[in-house]
Amino acid sequence: MLNDSNQMADPDRLYDGVAETESSLGDFGRKIFKGDKVIWLVFIILCVISLVEIFSATSTIVYRQQNMWGPILRHAMFLIGGVGVILLIHNIPYRYFSSLIFVLIGAIVLLILTPFIGTSVNGADRWISFMGFTIQPSEIAKISLMGTIAFLLSKQNGENEGLLFRWMIGLMVVVCGIIAMDNLSTAVLLFGICYLLMFIGNVKFLRLLKVAGVGIGAVLLFILLLNVIPENWTDSGPLNRMGTWKNRIANFSTHKELSEEEYFTITDENYQVAHAKIAIANGGVLGVFPGNSTERDFLPQAYSDFIYAIIIEEMGLLGGLFVLLLYVIILIRAGMIARKTEKLFPKYLVLGSALMLSIQAFVNMAVAVNLIPVTGQPLPLVSRGGTSTLITCAYFGLILSADRFGIGKKKEEKAPETEPGQDKENDLHNPANEIKESVDKLEDKVEFEIIQV
Repeated sequence: MLNDSNQMADPDRLYDGVAETESSLGDFGRKIFKGDKVIWLVFIILCVISLVEIFSATSTIVYRQQNMWGPILRHAMFLIGGVGVILLIHNIPYRYFSSLIFVLIGAIVLLILTPFIGTSVNGADRWISFMGFTIQPSEIAKISLMGTIAFLLSKQNGENEGLLFRWMIGLMVVVCGIIAMDNLSTAVLLFGICYLLMFIGNVKFLRLLKVAGVGIGAVLLFILLLNVIPENWTDSGPLNRMGTWKNRIANFSTHKELSEEEYFTITDENYQVAHAKIAIANGGVLGVFPGNSTERDFLPQAYSDFIYAIIIEEMGLLGGLFVLLLYVIILIRAGMIARKTEKLFPKYLVLGSALMLSIQAFVNMAVAVNLIPVTGQPLPLVSRGGTSTLITCAYFGLILSADRFGIGKKKEEKAPETEPGQDKENDLHNPANEIKESVDKLEDKVEFEIIQV
């Protein structure tokens, strides 16, 4: 039989064991999840919201596959893989990400090959299947172009500004031009974020103004071409996407001119937008709670492009504002990290990653509430996806890496060289300190230099 008196003889020993267990778990968490705690917290909250809403919004996939757990398990596996991506990237010093230029070259090659060997989904050739895996080259191009622009901005000085500006504009035009042939919204989003990053990076205002003028002219020319090109040219062939863009812009610009009966009539042209509005109206302030959505069965992309409408329906306006606030926190926190970062490359890397996450989220939300035409942009980390989920996690990893190694190094340099009573002679001859100094001296040599021939 058990001896209760012996077990309760020393209750402090039991509490000490619990305290040691909690302390060990806390130490383990601090060793694994390094970097800014607010960014980690926002990431975890978004993952929880994503799992709940994807489980609810994939009802059409569940019905089609006759597998209740298949879609959510797939999404959970990508989120777990995304956590692995963050843990890998946030342990790599930010200076090594200057090599993203080589990733960009590979992404450009994949973008060129996609129309020829890619897989068509919903009439768009944006994916490449390889050994059972499907990748989206445009997502790889986005993160690599952003990292390359951040690196080039960090290398600016009075002598090479013109050369670096031409390189940046050239890369942006090439990458965004290739993406625009099949995914115009992603191309415009990527170009706009890189342009904004150049503005933050102190590129001369006159140069940016010229680029803006050329961009406005290109947009006006594009709208003119949409109205001039005959409709039978856009029904099929290489110009079929132009017909899709024309219909989206036309439907968005004319819906306010319709009569009341026409406005409330659901047609093939306004099907997605109409059901998104119904979902938002059903949600009210508090929502119908997760799992009780009705519009998830009608919205074709309820788990991707229009998942924010499902979030509002199930979590209400308060839940929608909460999700919006999470992306605002990412932007604000990234600004605080960039402000504390000493060197320019991690500063621009943090800001570029945060802009990519937050602006894409704002675009997705604006589409869901019918503020802008349908674009097809997913809600970062929340929408169902494969490559997009992993690349989104990579943005979080870049922010955490810059936070760890950019700010950490600055703190170490501000710290006193010796503690009171410490022998300075022993400290100078300490092998560990000599190794650390040699590693720090190599930091600038790791990055690639821009050489003008």
